[in-house]
Amino acid sequence: MPFKMSWFFDRMHEEAHKIKEKIKEKSRKRKAPTAEEAIGNLKDAEELLIKKQEYFELRIEQEVEAAKKYMKTNKKMALAALRRKKHHELELSRIDGVLTKLEAQRSALENVGMHNEVIDVLGKTNETLKKEHAKMDIDKVHDLMDEIADGLAMSEELNEAISAPIGDVADEDELMQELQELQDNVADLSSTSKLPDVPTELPEAPTGELKAGRRGKFRKMSTMEELEQWAASN
Repeated sequence: MPFKMSWFFDRMHEEAHKIKEKIKEKSRKRKAPTAEEAIGNLKDAEELLIKKQEYFELRIEQEVEAAKKYMKTNKKMALAALRRKKHHELELSRIDGVLTKLEAQRSALENVGMHNEVIDVLGKTNETLKKEHAKMDIDKVHDLMDEIADGLAMSEELNEAISAPIGDVADEDELMQELQELQDNVADLSSTSKLPDVPTELPEAPTGELKAGRRGKFRKMSTMEELEQWAASN
């Protein structure tokens, strides 16, 4: 077990050393890296600190186990293990603080990169818009709109001319005179066609005469009906 733990720690130190050398090499190549390079450097630094976190977390677990092992048999060694645990916890807390700062810087750089891309797109779009506007002549546009307005007005005049009646059908005074004559004729017809008042009381007649009169009336009505039928057939 101790051999395996020693090999693990050596392996972690070796990887951490490689990451350090990688960061130093990038720093030597360019003093003022681009945003993308700076983001890459921050990611490398974060990776190194994460490795250290894993190392100290493992060491803390080991010291806790050691304190448990010696707390009854050797209190001095148990206290020393707890003292080392406190030290590792302090280092772990510092690493957490550094990681928080690195993540904040990386996020800010990524936002700057995104903003730069947006600004670049907006700039190119603006240039394209200027080129398209340069192809247009504002005076020609106004002339075109005036021609369209004139064409619409001409169409309206043509529609009115086509739908207007041809010539005067009648004079208004003549129409008023004709209307007055119609009213006078209607009044004359109403006065001449008025029937005389029908008496409400009939003279009394003997019973025999009344019956004879009724028979004569029936014969007369029959004769009138026959005459009407004869006139209709001829």
